[in-house]
Amino acid sequence: MPYTLPPIAKVASFDVDPQNTFTPTCPNELPVPNGNQIARELNAQAQFASLRVASRDAHCLQAVWIATEDHPQFSKIANQPNADIYWKPHAIVGTKGFEYIDGLDPQVYDFQVYKGIDPSMHPYGACYHDLAEKKTTGIIEFLRFHGIETVIVGGLATDYCVKNTVLQLCRSRFNVVVNLGACCGIATDTTEQAIEIMQINGAIIVQNSSTLTNADC
Repeated sequence: MPYTLPPIAKVASFDVDPQNTFTPTCPNELPVPNGNQIARELNAQAQFASLRVASRDAHCLQAVWIATEDHPQFSKIANQPNADIYWKPHAIVGTKGFEYIDGLDPQVYDFQVYKGIDPSMHPYGACYHDLAEKKTTGIIEFLRFHGIETVIVGGLATDYCVKNTVLQLCRSRFNVVVNLGACCGIATDTTEQAIEIMQINGAIIVQNSSTLTNADC
């Protein structure tokens, strides 16, 4: 069904972690099926917004959450309040994985968040550096300063960083529209669960940008 957004001046478009590390381009990192095919929809949803923002995972090899033989991926981390489980190295600054997927121009963004740059932290949502959501990345303040009321969200992956970013935005009293055409999830079941959780928390779900229009158009 069509969804009418507010006037374009009140809308921002948010690209969450659209990086090679979460695509088949980097098969040894954290590839999400079809993750490298969302650029067209991300660019399309941006046409309905006056601001375009993005987040990127920005990690180092010294991070406390890097998986090893002794600490395999997905095992729990003890005594680290801002890193919950171990992960394969991914989105290491300076590597192909850190870069945006093909079809996205880094120069188009009005604001970019680098998350996880602190080696003791592995956040999922893009609005806070820490898991307790006390250390802001500045994106909420940026959006509020510019009078944004509605945020269209796409990115990678639906069931992790997109979900957590959407929930943070909802808790911050933004109207949030999730564009599924600009998202990809890791697994079907967790993606379906994420969509349900986002809806329960107030997010609007649309299938693609062709269903969107602005009130002033």
